[in-house]
Amino acid sequence: MTLAARVCPDDDPEALLAALRARVGALRFDALPLWDPAPTSRAKVVSVMPPAHYEQAVARATERIAAGDLQKVVLAREVDVHAGADHDPAATLGVLREAFPSCFVFAVGRGDATLVAASPELLVRRDGLRAGTLALAGSTRRSAEPSVDRHLSEQLLRSAKDREEHAIVIRRIAEALSPLSVWVTAPDEPVTVQVANIQHLATPIRAQLARPVSVLSLAGTLHPTPAVGGEPLATAAPMIPALEGLDRGWYAGPVGWVDTNEDGEFCVALRCALLRGPLARLYAGVGVVRESDPAAELAETDVKLQALLPVLSG
Repeated sequence: MTLAARVCPDDDPEALLAALRARVGALRFDALPLWDPAPTSRAKVVSVMPPAHYEQAVARATERIAAGDLQKVVLAREVDVHAGADHDPAATLGVLREAFPSCFVFAVGRGDATLVAASPELLVRRDGLRAGTLALAGSTRRSAEPSVDRHLSEQLLRSAKDREEHAIVIRRIAEALSPLSVWVTAPDEPVTVQVANIQHLATPIRAQLARPVSVLSLAGTLHPTPAVGGEPLATAAPMIPALEGLDRGWYAGPVGWVDTNEDGEFCVALRCALLRGPLARLYAGVGVVRESDPAAELAETDVKLQALLPVLSG
């Protein structure tokens, strides 16, 4: 799919995807403390809102979509882990580094709170007049059996519901970048990207900027994409807190770096948990479209929570 009249003649989407996969694990650090594999007390895991509340929120969202009010809205839920002792952010970060080498793994602290994450989602990268991002929307579980895992991947690629959700994200990103760019381009078909516990539909998107635009400005232009917000955003934005019943805080926000040339890289704070003493609050969300099933969307949040839940509740 060509998203602008001019396309760079040496454009190679497969090479870009390979580069994104290689760079997505760029935030690496020295060895950190080990996570305790045999804790002296067991943690208590509690949904902040009853699961039925989330299913009802998805059902109300699909009604609004069917009525033509919007195309997509992303709804999240929270799960609390109450441990017998304070959570160790450094040890948690070390475990995530080992478990999710292809993700953006980070810890960001303020006061007594630390946000830890293993996010698969690149928001934007800028290198001079070149910009790149990754549309990541549409998910399914993994399997330890390779043949089943491949079958799940093929099902995801053929899923009309997930392809619709994915296409909405691509269109919005292209529309946001086009006024700033000479050309914007993406492959015709998505691929699947696998991390430890989940796989996603992914499409790399590249742009040649018409003039220097800082990576911070690009992040502000793109965030929030329909992968964490909705389409149209003006309609989805007030719906999200009303239906979720939670304060997202740092969840789904941009996290990254910028240098003195205003180049840099930002990811989206997904597969994350806010640690504060013995309490860890985990977040997971899904994109709701016309064909979404409330029970299936709840199950997808459970899959996404498994990125951190075993680490923090063990």
